[in-house]
Amino acid sequence: MTSHQSTQTMKPATAAKKLGVYLEATPAEFREGVVTRAELNALQADPPQWLRDLRRDGPHPRPVVAQKLGVSIAGLARGGVTDPLTTEQIEALKQEQPEWLQKERSTQAEVRKEAARLRQRDADRAAEGS
Repeated sequence: MTSHQSTQTMKPATAAKKLGVYLEATPAEFREGVVTRAELNALQADPPQWLRDLRRDGPHPRPVVAQKLGVSIAGLARGGVTDPLTTEQIEALKQEQPEWLQKERSTQAEVRKEAARLRQRDADRAAEGS
């Protein structure tokens, strides 16, 4: 009995998300086709110049912007940031430190602190049960 292995493909939007880039900024040939798993792996292993440039300069999708600013995606929305930002724009926000960014960073720090506390509590309970 032989097994037939089909080629996994994904939409360009999915591939862009996995690559951490803003789809609309990618080349037309990337946006208009489908991406196989092998092509995605090749892009990750040896990124072409356009991908290196996008990762370095942007525009970046919201998850990347949020990560670079140290806030949540919801925090970006609360701060009025709904569009992709370039690295230069992100750096400018970091320098300006608007009130919303300070507040969202503080909120994110509290969320991480609480998550760490819960992980420790669960680990302690698991150790007691052993």
